[in-house]
Amino acid sequence: MKYSNDRQRTFMLMTIPVVLLFFAFNTLPLIKGFIYSFTNFKGYGTYDWVGFRNYIDLFQDARVGKSYLFTLKMAVLATIVTNVVSLILALGLNSKIRFKSALRGMYFIPNILGALVVGYIFNYFFTYILPSLFNTTSILASTTWAWVGIVVVCAWQAIAMNTIIYISGLSTVPEEVYEAGSIDGATGWSKFKNLTFPLIIPFFSINMVLSGKNFLMVFDQIMALTKGGPAQSTESISFLIYNNGMAGGQFGFQSANAVVFFIVIVAFSVAQLRFTSSKEEQL
Repeated sequence: MKYSNDRQRTFMLMTIPVVLLFFAFNTLPLIKGFIYSFTNFKGYGTYDWVGFRNYIDLFQDARVGKSYLFTLKMAVLATIVTNVVSLILALGLNSKIRFKSALRGMYFIPNILGALVVGYIFNYFFTYILPSLFNTTSILASTTWAWVGIVVVCAWQAIAMNTIIYISGLSTVPEEVYEAGSIDGATGWSKFKNLTFPLIIPFFSINMVLSGKNFLMVFDQIMALTKGGPAQSTESISFLIYNNGMAGGQFGFQSANAVVFFIVIVAFSVAQLRFTSSKEEQL
C-alpha cells in the first residue's frame, strides 16, 4: 500500500510541472487573448472595453474577408495536392524496389528543414532561377500566380511526413488480402480501390486533418516568399493577425480575429473527421 502511494506521488510530481508549463505558455495566453478581443488594446499602454465591436468590425472588414478566402483556397488545394502525391509516393516506396530504405530517407529530408529556410530557398528559385530559364518575371510578383508558389512550397515540405504515415498504413495491410484479391482478378486500380484504400482509411483521415489544419495556419512560407504581397493577394489569416496585431497596433482587433480563426480551424477539423469517419463506416 505504501509502495502504491509513493508511486502515485511520484507520478503527480512528474505531472504537475508539465501541467503548469502548459498552462503558462498555452492556456493562459489563450485566455488573455480572448479577454483582449473585447478591448481596443494596441499592444502597449492602456485600453478600454469595447464589447463585441471588434467582432462586428471583423465581419465588415474586406481585408479580413479576403485573407480568409485566400487561406481556405490555399489550404484546400494544398491538402489535395499533398495527399495525392504522398499516396502515390508511398505506394511506390512500399513496393518491391531496390534501395527502398535509402529512398524513404531521402524523401523525408524536406520535413527536417525549417519552413523559413525552405521558403527562402524557393524564393530565390522563383525570383531568379525560373525567370532566367524562361525569360519571364517571378510568379511571386504576380497577384494572379503568387499563391501557386506558396502551394508548391507548402506541399513540397508536407509531402514527406504524409508519405511516411501512408507507408505505415500500407505496411499494416496483410499480404493475404492481396493474394485473395489476385485470385479474384483484382489488379491495378481495382486492387487499390477495393483492397488497399479501404484498409488505410484511418491513415488517410489523419493526413487529411493534419494537412488541413497546418495549411490553414500557414505563416512561415508566406513570410519567406511574399510577406502577404503583392497587393495583399497572399495574406493568410495567421500572417494578418501577426502583422497587424503585433506591429500594426490592432492587438485587440486581431485577438478577436484569432478567436474566430480558432473556431474555424476546429470546425474544419471536425467536419473532416466526420466525413472520413462516414467513409470508413461505408467501407
